[in-house]
Amino acid sequence: MKIDLLCAEIGSTTTVVNAFDDLDGKKPVFLGQGVAATTVEDGDVTIGLRRAEEELRLRLEADALEVADVLATSSAAGGLTMTVHGLVPDMTVRAAREAALGSGAVIRAVTAGKLRPSDIERCRAVKPRIVMVSGGVDHGERTTALFNFEALAKALPDVPILYAGNIDNHDDIRRLADRFGTPLYVTENVYPTLDELNVAPAREVIQSVFESHIVEAPGMAHIRDMVTGAIMPTPGAVMAMAEHLYDELGDLLVLDVGGATTDVHSVTWGSERFRPLMTSPEPFSKRSVEGDLGVFLNRSQVIETMTYQERVALSSTYEKDLMCIPDVPRNEEETQLILPLVYACAREALNRHTGRIVEHYTPRGRIHTVRGRDLSAVETVLATGGALTRLPTAMAMLRRLIDEAPSEKLYPTSSAGVMIDHNYIMASCGVMTRAYPEAAMQLMRASLSSRLLD
Repeated sequence: MKIDLLCAEIGSTTTVVNAFDDLDGKKPVFLGQGVAATTVEDGDVTIGLRRAEEELRLRLEADALEVADVLATSSAAGGLTMTVHGLVPDMTVRAAREAALGSGAVIRAVTAGKLRPSDIERCRAVKPRIVMVSGGVDHGERTTALFNFEALAKALPDVPILYAGNIDNHDDIRRLADRFGTPLYVTENVYPTLDELNVAPAREVIQSVFESHIVEAPGMAHIRDMVTGAIMPTPGAVMAMAEHLYDELGDLLVLDVGGATTDVHSVTWGSERFRPLMTSPEPFSKRSVEGDLGVFLNRSQVIETMTYQERVALSSTYEKDLMCIPDVPRNEEETQLILPLVYACAREALNRHTGRIVEHYTPRGRIHTVRGRDLSAVETVLATGGALTRLPTAMAMLRRLIDEAPSEKLYPTSSAGVMIDHNYIMASCGVMTRAYPEAAMQLMRASLSSRLLD
């Protein structure tokens, strides 16, 4: 059986392959999906990839699969691990962090100001695949970024460094990189002025670095043996698709509850009503990743986030029963067991992602400000990922999240629509946007409006 495109999503716990056809035609087709356990611990993720492809072949009842092109997204093997270093926590550090998270990177360490010896030791222990240095608005403070760059270049030889700080440092940064033999990437300042975030250029560089260095991750050495085209961080691919959907759906929020983490993506400038109350700028596209909220790898931590009423409702053997469930539930009974976990992950992650109204008392009287992400203008809440797309109650679960919003939080309003990525292809469509933008949009529309394909 001939297939135009196979998109692989290599996650921390599961590997999914999606098959597509007629991508250059007027009606691209989603053919089907295969799933298998990710095999990073076996030292080669292509083992799991081949198993998922075999399941796909059986589902399609084909003697063999002849695939023209293979793309991939990955969050396995820790994804693209980074450390981020800036000047002021609420300004350049925050901007650098937004750029890294929005690209799909995994941040292992964040520092503000000049690096101390303990900071350097922590970075060595993390063993990042890329380091990001920012600091100083354009034509502002210069010395901290230069100090940090030199310290990191000495401490982490051969590790690529992305510089996204004060443009006045560019020549000095390049001289330091030449001196220490540091692979260097230079892009626009992530915080060029006091009231502006500029994270998109850094995000693009980070994703290109991911693609060139993913083969160095544990278990990923043979990924290029099977993938013929682009490889993106899975969260970066989801964000790319969310940004494309903005043109049709308007302001939107994407929830992705996974086996190891829960990601929240939002594409919005916030509402006009609250914009004058903002205390600091927010990016148009924002991602938050919660490494302690996973349905399979972090079950005990998730249970701790549940309310007292939710924990009381669980059976006395709940945690013991969970231990018997594999990465993918096998039946209705196991699906029902993980429902409380999925809801707790989604609620806690959304709560952390969302900003709030804060009351202050000043000599002139009481005032209100907004801290964090304003989601009140969001018109669509969209669910993707292995957990939410496969649960029969996902639509009701998302509606409940919105309806039970804390009063001080700037959640989407009750009028927001709820949609499910029924075919679980959002990341695949995201990586497809580079080569097949029109097909990616059509396939995504169909997934949001269709029932789950068996």
